[in-house]
This record gives sequence, C-alpha cells and structure tokens, in this order.
Amino acid sequence: MKIPVYVFSLDPILQMGVIGQLRGRPECEVVDGTSIDSARVAIVAVDTVDEESVRSIRAVIRNGELRVVIVVSNLDDASLLAGIEAGACGFIRRGDAVPERLASAVLSAAAGDGTVPPDLLGRLLTHVSNVQANVLSPRGMTLTGLSEREIEVLRLVAEGLETTEIASRLCYSERTVKGVIHEITTRLRLKNRAQAVAYAVRQGLI
Repeated sequence: MKIPVYVFSLDPILQMGVIGQLRGRPECEVVDGTSIDSARVAIVAVDTVDEESVRSIRAVIRNGELRVVIVVSNLDDASLLAGIEAGACGFIRRGDAVPERLASAVLSAAAGDGTVPPDLLGRLLTHVSNVQANVLSPRGMTLTGLSEREIEVLRLVAEGLETTEIASRLCYSERTVKGVIHEITTRLRLKNRAQAVAYAVRQGLI
C-alpha cells in the first residue's frame, strides 16, 4: 500500500521539485493540501531551518499530527537541533534528495523511525550525552523526563503495590508517593496511574 505524502514549501519551485522526485515511486502517493488529513508523512522543503521554517513545520504537524521529514539546502548541527525541537523526525540535504533517498525517508518516518545524515549522527549523540550529563543528571532527571525516584515508584506501581506498600518499600511517606505520581501524571499530561505505567513501559523504563 502506498504511503500518502504531503509536500510543503514556501518556495513553489522547491516544492514542485520534491513532488517531481516522488512521483512514480511505488512506495509513495503525493497528496495536495485539500487531502492533507489523509497523509501519514509530510515533507517540508526549506533552504535553512530558521524561525519561519520552524513555524511551517509546527503548523504542518498540528494540521494532522504528521511525521515530518525536512529537505534542507543547508544542514548543520544547529539546524538539526532546531528541526528536532520543531518535531521533525527525518532530515535530508537538498543535494541528496534523490527519489530513492526521499522514498526511504518516507518509509522510515511512516514506520516511526528517523533519518539523519551519517556525518551529523555522531555529533547529535554527543550533544544528547552532554545534555544528560550536564543538564539533566545534576537535577536527577533522565532523557525520558522522569527522575530515578519517579521511575522507581512507577516500577512498584506496575508490580501492583498500593501507595502504603510503596511508601514502606522506599521509606517515603504516603503523601510523598502520592505527590510523585501526581507530578508524573501532571507533567506528562497523563490521566492516571495506568497511563503513567504504560508510558514507562513504552519508554523501556520498566
């Protein structure tokens, strides 16, 4: 089955160029703006990842919660991080945007995976490691957005322990345990303990 793909660019020539590269690919079906709700992946083509293009990326994601791949003329460390913060999951330099590479990025995005140029991947991992070591760890946090204490509480909730039992096991007050769970569900916009446990399972924490 073909993956519906929406292509967006503020530059109509750049937009048509990407569309032309995708047409004829058996994996993809290009849809226009009137059918964006049916799209699973959006390709946003820009010259640079600046404030204007970030607004475009966020607008496209909001308009259907699409997985977004950025085709960009100039891609460096700062542009990569800005695109990730905007919600993109894939990046292709404009010079590398041949039909095969575009189709591969679309397939990866539709499968929930990402695409990053190899020369930037190592630096991205180094940046993530530095954030963990210098920003999150000193605050007792992890990249998942949960502290070690929060993870431990969720692990015990998943084992079926009640608040009193968790407090006893961890030498906390019941009020502290309830506060930890409330903080998790509020910060992550979850409805209850069950959703918090499900989140931890999806993140591979428990």
